[in-house]
Parts: sequence; C-alpha cells; structure tokens
Amino acid sequence: MDSNSPAASVPAAPDTVTWIREPYDLDRWLAEGQGEPLALDTEFERVNTFFPIPGLVQLGLGQRFCLVDPSVAEASEGFRNALTDPGTPKLLYAMSEDLELFRHWLQLEPEGVVDLQIGAALAGAGFSVGYARLVETLFGESLDKSATRSDWVSRPLSAAQERYALDDVRFLVPLYHWVITRLQKRGLEAALADESTRFSKELAAQDNPDNHYLKLRGGWTLSRQQQGVLKTLVCWREHESRSRDRPRNRVVADALLIAIAQRLPQSVRELSDIQGLPPAVVRRYGDTIINKVAEASTADNSGIDVIAAPLSRQDQMFYKQLKRLMVKAAEERDVPVELLAPRKRLEAVVQQRKLAAGLFDEGWRRDLLAPVQEHIEELLKS
Repeated sequence: MDSNSPAASVPAAPDTVTWIREPYDLDRWLAEGQGEPLALDTEFERVNTFFPIPGLVQLGLGQRFCLVDPSVAEASEGFRNALTDPGTPKLLYAMSEDLELFRHWLQLEPEGVVDLQIGAALAGAGFSVGYARLVETLFGESLDKSATRSDWVSRPLSAAQERYALDDVRFLVPLYHWVITRLQKRGLEAALADESTRFSKELAAQDNPDNHYLKLRGGWTLSRQQQGVLKTLVCWREHESRSRDRPRNRVVADALLIAIAQRLPQSVRELSDIQGLPPAVVRRYGDTIINKVAEASTADNSGIDVIAAPLSRQDQMFYKQLKRLMVKAAEERDVPVELLAPRKRLEAVVQQRKLAAGLFDEGWRRDLLAPVQEHIEELLKS
C-alpha cells in the first residue's frame, strides 16, 4: 500500500477490545489524549419511546479505542468536559442522532463538533454518502453491518457487535485528515467547522417544542389563527410525549392535530366526531384538548411564524432559475448544491424575494457564490 494513500494511516483493528468500566478510568484515558481529536459514536435504541435509550459509547484517540457503558460515560466528568470543550474537535459521522442523544441523555450541547459526512461532501466525495461506502472507497475495507439493528442495551455484547462498534470510530481520525487535506487545497477548511456548528445549532432549535409545529407541512392550508391553535396543540403534545416517554404519534398523530386545529371543536362530543381520532385519545385527553383549543383560538396569533406553503407555479419557475445559478457555482467548485444551497433555504428566498439572512452572508458560501452573485441579485430584483 502506498504510504501516501489514505489507507496507510488507518489503525489496524485491535486484537482485544478495551472496555472502560469506571468513570475515573475514563477520565484518565481522555486526559492522556488531551489536545487530540476525539473520535466519537454512540449506539442507542428507540422503538416505543420518545427519548433514545443510550446503549453504548465508542471513543477513539489516535490509535487507542475503547467501548464505554452509558452509566460510566454519564458519571465521567472528563467525558462531559470533553464534549463541551470547543477546543477539542469531536469527530462524528452523520451526527444528528448522536447530538439528540446527548441533549436528552446528558442535558448538554456538545461544542467543537465536526460532522465528517459534511466534510466529505465539501471534499468532493458526494452528498450524504454513507459511512460504510466511504470507508470502502477510501480505505479499501468492507464493514460488517450485520449488527446495525441489534440490541445495544442488553449485556454482554457479542464479538460481532464489539467489532462493529469499534469500526464505527476506527476510521474517523484518518477520514478527518483526508478531509482536512482536501479542504485546505480547496480553500474550504473553515467551511467544515462553520457548517458543523450551524447544523448543530439548527438541530437544537428544531428540538424546541415551540417550533415543532412548523414541521407539520400539511398545516399550511390553515388560517393564521388556526395555525396558532396547531402550535399550541403541538407544543402540548411535545410535553406530553416527553413526560410519558412515548413517540409523538402514539399520543396524537400529526394529521389529527391538523384536523383538530381546522375544526376547532368546542366540546368533547365535537372532538369525538373528528374522523380517525381514537376513542382512547378522546377519553384520555379530550378535556385538555378542548381547553387548549379554546385558549389558542381566542389568543392573539398575529405574530406567529406560519407554516410555509408549497411554491406556486410562478414561484417554482423562479426557484428553478435561482437553483440553476446555485448549481453552476456548486459545480465550479465540486461542492454538492444540496450543501451550498439547501432546498428549504432556497424556498425561503423565493417566498420572501430578498436575500434571506445566512444564505449569502456566510463566508464560505459568499466566496463560492461570488461568480454568480451579480446574476442572483438581478434575479431577486426582477
């Protein structure tokens, strides 16, 4: 193998699996690698619960790797400090579910996170490429994914599970170096940190119960006042789902909340007439829902954000014109247009007919869009 190839830098799979069983041992293990990027992954279970149940934490520092039970990681001050230290890069791949786990399990927001799926996209590997596929392409190793859907909560783990778990962190540091080398040549090194931080903050904002109604895209047909009712109902369901640790749709499904906001029932009897609403929901929550509808339907909802409507035919034409300019700029720098100009942000520009905050003003996007910036501004003024 060429010593300059990415595969030359991949640590060999360890002969024995290192488990850290005590919080103070984890503190010491982390302290010995202080200053190095921390490879990080988690395994969890979530089938019939609102919150993910932590099953395993996998860590890598240089050529050292370890597996940690959640109870040990939770009790480790060094682990918590490492997660929240912006000076320690935390290397993850497709990190959204990991960040959600840390938010609910440990009640913290990691700082200094680096999503190497974003990094690989910026480096020209393609948009949203799977970890196993990228590992095989760069490092020539095929990962055994048979343990992906296995039980990570029960103990002991099988040898196959342990190998799978270690492989999920074993390639992150060499992948990080490959990404950084490519981004330095492209002048996009800062973009990886910026995008990872932006993505992390957007995920945290979406987790806010007050904002979750905006995800119910089917509610766009409701009036502003009805959407105010929907917001109240969705916020109530968020708190109920969390307090009972039940999936949202096991409490009340999205479509039924929209139907309630549209019908504005004034009694439990009217509520029970809504097609598809289970009698058990009416019995358990009927009075609460009616009270929420009454309060929200008479409240001042003039200032709420409304759910974005689908683009009109005219807007779709405008969107396509704007998208073509984005594609041109993206192709010139071999960056996925989905990363340069995400659909939701482009739609916001089309609907507002102005430079949406954050789309053109960010450093790396501004640089990539510079060749077509004049055309974009002319289009937006037309």
